[in-house]
Amino acid sequence: MPNPSTRMSRLFRTSRFPHLRQDFAASLVVFLVALPLCVGVAVASGVPAELGLVTGIVGGVVTGLLRGSSLQVSGPAAGLTVLVFEAVQEFGLPVLGVIVLATGVLQILMGALRLGRYFRAISVSVVEGMLAGIGLVLIAGQLYPAMAAKAPRSGLDKVTGLPRGLLDALGDGTGLASLTLCAGTVAVLMLWKHAPAKLRTVPGPLAAVGLATLVVATSDLPVATVEVRGLLDAVQPPPLSAFTESAGPGVLGTIAAFTLIASAESLFSAAAVDRLHSGPRTEYDRELVAQGVGNTVCGLLGALPMTAVIVRSAANVQAGARTKASRVLHGLWLLLFAALLPDALGYIPLPALAGILIHSGAKLVPVRALAVLWREHRGEALVLTVTAVSIVAVSMFEGVLIGLALAVVKTAWEASHLRLEIIDKGAGPIEVYLSGNATFLRLPKILDSLESLPRDRPVRLDLSGLHHLDHACRTALQNWADRHELDTSGPAWPLPRAGTIVTTTDKKQTSR
Repeated sequence: MPNPSTRMSRLFRTSRFPHLRQDFAASLVVFLVALPLCVGVAVASGVPAELGLVTGIVGGVVTGLLRGSSLQVSGPAAGLTVLVFEAVQEFGLPVLGVIVLATGVLQILMGALRLGRYFRAISVSVVEGMLAGIGLVLIAGQLYPAMAAKAPRSGLDKVTGLPRGLLDALGDGTGLASLTLCAGTVAVLMLWKHAPAKLRTVPGPLAAVGLATLVVATSDLPVATVEVRGLLDAVQPPPLSAFTESAGPGVLGTIAAFTLIASAESLFSAAAVDRLHSGPRTEYDRELVAQGVGNTVCGLLGALPMTAVIVRSAANVQAGARTKASRVLHGLWLLLFAALLPDALGYIPLPALAGILIHSGAKLVPVRALAVLWREHRGEALVLTVTAVSIVAVSMFEGVLIGLALAVVKTAWEASHLRLEIIDKGAGPIEVYLSGNATFLRLPKILDSLESLPRDRPVRLDLSGLHHLDHACRTALQNWADRHELDTSGPAWPLPRAGTIVTTTDKKQTSR
């Protein structure tokens, strides 16, 4: 018969932590996936590698404890790498902490005001175009460290400079070795799903980085490795002077971009993760507050911004996680690694991290989905493409704004569906029927049709089929009616509201 203490411990495990075994195993898988990604995102963002681990720790231990989405994992995201790199280059690392802190405060405020659900109203094509643009810039940017070269600052220069950089790398021993190691890392990531089941228990990113590190250590290849500063040396809270430097329009615009992109990516990730499991659904406003708290802490520590990340979240679900304990434990494992084995980061080759991010960036570009979208919804495909190209050619913030503006124009154009029918029986007035929505976007079509009518014939304009008539159309139709009345020497009647018949050459207006 078990003693009372054993019985109590079993009761405690089954009542308080019924899924501890599943969550413990899932946390180890997520930790192994998150480790190389946290380091790679930090290096690609131009900050110390340890700051990526700090953000991963906060995303697990702080955000993981809060309510919102029970199974999605937060940490440094490849989707913000381009924006973070630009912010660090332009404003410096101390101001980055202020930007991340302000982003977190805004997210908390938006969640408290229950604005989280409205992020689902953002055009999916704009979000996919944003991610595609980020992916393209990320690929182009990481090809330079893969070739042991320095990357240009702008996205367009990164793309246009690739042919020259590739030729230089092929003619240089260091560049060729670095490029070969990067290509090998990408190949391992792509082929890992075909490996034997026992090998696939090790996550692909960890296997790729581990193999690359082993190759460099055993063959003494002349490639760059991660610079190690130590966790405490890397964590530098923003000084007071950084807050005074953050009042300019450039910093404020960057804060707005961080807030929009981080919030949208987190909530879209939550929706995707909800489709992977049958557990509790995401509470969007609470999740936005949780992300805000995490970013506030990251800002105070001078670390990278965080979002919910779909790769780690999917790994968490697929590994059998049941509760938020798995993501909290993964943050603790990252903390233990950063505290006990920080020097191990110095053995990781930079081309291997570049390969991981190139592979992640490629998955952000929806090539197959774009082909399907072009066949079925060409307007949405155009919005996606223009958003992605604008991000590459201009910048992240302006590219997203261009995409949003184009999506609004497309929606307005489609909403202003108008049918114009002209009936001429040869004698009597010409009948013109308008139905649908008459907005300024359809004015060219309306006026071209009306002005092509004979000027010496009476015209009866029927607006009874219109659901909406905006001010621009009303004014233009009134002006046309006045001119037509003068041309036919008849009285100029004022244009009535939709639902009436305008008889421009008769001396009466009859209501329908």
